[in-house]
Amino acid sequence: MSGKAELTIKFIVVGGGIAGLACAIALRRVGHRVVVLEQYSDADVSKMSHGGIRLPPNVSKVLFHWGLERALRQVSVTSSAMEVEIYETGEYIGTHLWEAEVLRETGGDFLFLHHEGLRKVLYDAAIAAGAEVRAGTKVASVSGDGPHVTLTSGETLLADVVVGADGRSSVVQQAIVGKDVFDGAPYQSLFYNTTVPGELMRADPQLAPFFKKPVETMFVWLGNNRSAVAFRIGGKDEFALHLWVPPRQKGLSDDDCWGGGLDLKEMRRQLGECEPRLLKMTKLAATPSRVQVKMVPPIEDWVDQHGRMAIMGEAAHPLPVCRILAGRRNGCRRRRYQISTFLHAFQDLREDRCASVVHTEQCNLYFQMLPAGPQQEQRDQDMRAKTAQGESVFGGGEASEQWEQLKELWGYDAEDEADDWWVKWGLLRERAKQRSLDMEAEMHAARLSSLRMRA
Repeated sequence: MSGKAELTIKFIVVGGGIAGLACAIALRRVGHRVVVLEQYSDADVSKMSHGGIRLPPNVSKVLFHWGLERALRQVSVTSSAMEVEIYETGEYIGTHLWEAEVLRETGGDFLFLHHEGLRKVLYDAAIAAGAEVRAGTKVASVSGDGPHVTLTSGETLLADVVVGADGRSSVVQQAIVGKDVFDGAPYQSLFYNTTVPGELMRADPQLAPFFKKPVETMFVWLGNNRSAVAFRIGGKDEFALHLWVPPRQKGLSDDDCWGGGLDLKEMRRQLGECEPRLLKMTKLAATPSRVQVKMVPPIEDWVDQHGRMAIMGEAAHPLPVCRILAGRRNGCRRRRYQISTFLHAFQDLREDRCASVVHTEQCNLYFQMLPAGPQQEQRDQDMRAKTAQGESVFGGGEASEQWEQLKELWGYDAEDEADDWWVKWGLLRERAKQRSLDMEAEMHAARLSSLRMRA
């Protein structure tokens, strides 16, 4: 399905983060009217845009297709390799180079950038495409019955469709599902996201080598119920640092915190036994954000009973790590009765895929944080053996399975899947619907003819 939609629909997108802005761009590309409502002011959003983001190839290729490659290249670096270390000691385990053939097939690159940089690229693109973005606009309630959004100011906004891209504890999700799915789920670990100034790292003899690798590298530390990831990010002279630590540590806080105010000393106390370079990086780090990592069961309904509200992004499928998913929203083609069909098609297209991605990320995180024991020892020995033989650390065994899952994830093309759905099922459904309408019209005409004859 390409080109402009024949029926222009008004969408209200609740949430002006990465998912909401990407949704707005996709909808404007096919000609729909879009208003994005972001509860935080621009200044607050800037404060909350902590840390780095990894954009895998399946996402970057969609954004490249939207004409954003140049803007993204200016604020990102392209990763070529991953280096694996032991969290507690810093022992080097091995390296994996991203396979050039895999990246060529995906049509994208593995990009590292600052959260704030990505949001600005998407915000500028959404505005340029004609979307209206209202910052500092908090939603009190939503309804798919005569679709509308009520703001805390008392104002009511009408739409044809309401999209919830408002994160884990989503207002739209709660209106559809009837409860806060994320809040009630148990959490498995705490995730810290921060950055370290590059200038300070280069001034330290132990940290300077992170900047001297022959190719752009992501560093991964495997630990006992702990893990860390670090990588250079584009647009700023900074290194991103992601940390996963056990939950509910005695005497330490564990609530979500995005807007600053976290004590760096408390984050360091969460580290447990770790190698010296990680400890140094946390001492130089900026104020982090912290979120609870939860394994949320799949949400059954992404679309409300009226077929006029839908959820997407983390409102529909919370991820356990800081990655981005991208998809495509089909444009309703001719009539308003098609809106419900297309919203349900969105779930049909994305549900299995997103469940697979969430499962893969959960497996990856478990693999990184294996508790001390036989399975962890076998994992490390396998990697050491591959390195000794001059092979990639993901060349076989359990690690190889993780890499194969990633390759499958990266090769996915959301826009091709949407087009395939339309060809295979969308046209069929629309023809069946049209045939049903034609039959109703014929029957109605026959009844009228019969009545005239009797008269």
